[in-house]
Amino acid sequence: MTSRTWTWTREIVRSYHEAGFGGDVSAAVARLAEPFTFQSPLMRSEDPAGHLAGLPGFLQVVTGVDMISELYGEREATLVYDVHTATPAGTQRTAEHFRLDNAGITSIMLIFDGVPWQATMAMMSQHTTDHRDESFAAPAV
Repeated sequence: MTSRTWTWTREIVRSYHEAGFGGDVSAAVARLAEPFTFQSPLMRSEDPAGHLAGLPGFLQVVTGVDMISELYGEREATLVYDVHTATPAGTQRTAEHFRLDNAGITSIMLIFDGVPWQATMAMMSQHTTDHRDESFAAPAV
């Protein structure tokens, strides 16, 4: 592993993370490559933009993000962070594993306890049924 490769991996992953939590979906998508896969306890997607479709709604309940650890390799990275939310789920401890190729991020595996989100998602599903507001979806950053 060279310093340049480690630096490039960090730049791509951190800019994706910062764009996502900053609400800039197009900047986050720009860091993704094709083919692409995303998986979390609540969803799977092969669409680079699709896994971020619910991000604007999710960010409405995020009150803060605290980075715990960042690990970078030549073609992979892992971030561990707490997402603080104004929901019954409270603080979500999250690990996010990335794989990259020369074009960008090819896969993301988001790891967190999905159980606390089931009640929130059910409530939001009822809200979208009642109000036709489809801005909230499962967390996908």
